[in-house]
Amino acid sequence: MSKTIHTERHRKLRELLVARRKAAALTQTAVAERLGKPPSYVAKYEVGDRRLDVLEFLDVAAAIGFDPCALLRSLVRK
Repeated sequence: MSKTIHTERHRKLRELLVARRKAAALTQTAVAERLGKPPSYVAKYEVGDRRLDVLEFLDVAAAIGFDPCALLRSLVRK
């Protein structure tokens, strides 16, 4: 297992997070405000400069308004 954040599954997770945010018609700034974070926080996880831990991921899901379990199921290796 690679220790880098630059894996195919991480890229896919970032794509899904961006897609969910855009589908909710939210800007990075709007999500950051809902999270009580600076806009750079959202920008950094969306471009892959930082990873989200599981609790941060749940907070992002709530801020955007999507089911975190459904998104994770789409990342499970088959």
